[in-house]
Amino acid sequence: MQFNHTVTSHEDGRTLRSVMSHELNMSSTMIKRVKLYGTLEVNGIHVTVKHVVKEGDVIFAKYDDDVGKLNEVAGIPILYEDEYFAVVIKPSGMVTHPVHGHLEDSLLTALNPSSNPLHPVMRLDRETSGLMIVAKTGHIHKLFTEQKIGKVYLAAVYGHYEPESGTIDLPIKRREGSVMIRDVCREDEPGAHNSLTHYETVAYDEELNISLMRFILGTGRCHQIRVHSTYMGHPLIGDGLYGPNSDDNPSDSYPLSAELDGKCPRVALHAASITFIHPVTCAKMEYKADLPSDIAGLSAKFEDHL
Repeated sequence: MQFNHTVTSHEDGRTLRSVMSHELNMSSTMIKRVKLYGTLEVNGIHVTVKHVVKEGDVIFAKYDDDVGKLNEVAGIPILYEDEYFAVVIKPSGMVTHPVHGHLEDSLLTALNPSSNPLHPVMRLDRETSGLMIVAKTGHIHKLFTEQKIGKVYLAAVYGHYEPESGTIDLPIKRREGSVMIRDVCREDEPGAHNSLTHYETVAYDEELNISLMRFILGTGRCHQIRVHSTYMGHPLIGDGLYGPNSDDNPSDSYPLSAELDGKCPRVALHAASITFIHPVTCAKMEYKADLPSDIAGLSAKFEDHL
């Protein structure tokens, strides 16, 4: 990653560190790496981050963190890739980050051809499939965090939402005594986080009493769609934490749930669409990922959305 920048009048008299942070949008980590391991020059002369710049000075900063072209891996389609980031489809059953027990088979490990780290812009749970943006440098990741990325999810749920579209505006907190599970709570409870989910019914199978839903996140809380939909009486099919056949949130409201959970033995949630602005070229970008067969196969009424 390298930067070329000509100092403007409003930057005159500021330190290089200030310009690098506020004008070049470099994180403190990136500035430290350039300082320790990279190249930092003003008008072709090596300087430190404390150097005071003048209008017209030419700043050159470089740090070798090039990841290169990502590995082509069976089962992980790459829809877009340039020198800055890639848009990929994560399969269900694959963890995003290397963790204990999955140090060699995570998404990032599989895609990465170099020793430099990849930076996922969003995170999907192991069972969730769909679109992800993977930044090739920490700088590009930081630029992505400064914009709102439009995310649309498709999910198969039990029951029929009434009304068929609307907004769930209910705070969420971690369940006491649990590391993983979240619950809807009151706004004034300790640990409560405001959470907003927009929903729309895409298809309903009356015979099976299941629905294909479109969810758009207004906030990005852990397990937000799963928690909100369960609270509304519509747990996601295959959900081992919040579904009717789970140990922590059991329910006998849906008599076909054992059979349907068997047909889709993972949480039936898919990141189907993302919209964002390219952090360097400023081009508007949109990508879609078809509904996977394990969710679409739950009902003939879902198959039109493959």
